[in-house]
Amino acid sequence: MAGLSTKEIRKLTPAERQKKLEELYNEMSSIRVDVATGGGTENPYKIRNVRKAISRILTIQREEELEVTK
Repeated sequence: MAGLSTKEIRKLTPAERQKKLEELYNEMSSIRVDVATGGGTENPYKIRNVRKAISRILTIQREEELEVTK
């Protein structure tokens, strides 16, 4: 799920984007809990990919917000 491209994100509606953002935040918190309890993850780069997906969504939301204000 975390491997979202910018093209895929731009195709989503704002409501879908917000839902995806919430899912990613939940996924990131569950990964962090697993790591903190000593479980670890099968893919050590998963948290990095989730963080990047979150930042991509937030960046695109901000770009659209700035376009509206112009």
